[in-house]
Amino acid sequence: MSSIDQSPNLLAEFATRLTGNDVDPGAGIMIVVAHPDDETIGIGGHLAGLSECRIVHVTDGAPRNLADAKANGFDTWQDYADARRGELGAALSAVGLSCGILTSLDYPDTETVMHLVPLAQELACLFAAAEIRFVCTHPYEGGHPDHDATAFAVHAACQLLRRDRCPAPSIIEMAFYAAGPKGPVFQDFADDLGTDRIEVRLTESAFRLKRAMLASYTTQLRTLASFCGATERFRLAPAYNFRAPPNNGRLYYQLLPLGFEPSTWLSAAARAHEELRLDQP
Repeated sequence: MSSIDQSPNLLAEFATRLTGNDVDPGAGIMIVVAHPDDETIGIGGHLAGLSECRIVHVTDGAPRNLADAKANGFDTWQDYADARRGELGAALSAVGLSCGILTSLDYPDTETVMHLVPLAQELACLFAAAEIRFVCTHPYEGGHPDHDATAFAVHAACQLLRRDRCPAPSIIEMAFYAAGPKGPVFQDFADDLGTDRIEVRLTESAFRLKRAMLASYTTQLRTLASFCGATERFRLAPAYNFRAPPNNGRLYYQLLPLGFEPSTWLSAAARAHEELRLDQP
């Protein structure tokens, strides 16, 4: 769908900003993720040194079917969303960051696929207004439908900016979870798609801070138990065909009780692609 600059110099520049060897630590970096806690999984070990970054959450983390809310002792999705927002604030506080770096778009959890067009347009405006150099986000690999929708919207937003002859950020992917050839893959990419990548082994102090962030998400402790590795992985985003199933059709989200069908993704992505006129140069 989009043309991605594969220059290794981009990844080197990102690595410099990531490690805090910059005048304004984190300036020019925006982290766009689907849910509260995704920022911690993907880049939590570095957030303490990125005080000037921006973090955008696409959803409020609260599915409207109330299953997750009631499992955590909440009667309404609004109360559950408030709890998740509070956990996010506690996670940021654990690494000395303010909630002032946050933007929440508040789409319903698991329903992002139904809002691809406005989401892409909102992200394009955010990227342009903040003069973002790098946007860190999800790979398109079937881990969660909200992850795939976020990836689509980030790529689409960058394409919209380029089409309008505006600067667009370079897309950096963070490692989350997916279905691998031999089972689930956590904190790594499901496939090697040939783009440049880096792996950062966290220092003991950085890993301690990341664990403190993870522990702040008390409603998500069972889910987050799988993310106990001390290595964070990043790569330049490849150019995806979002109108085809991700990850060679291996979809981790089909193992989850989400009730989400791959056909729903394919039809929504095709409609959004057409409405946004992404085939136009």
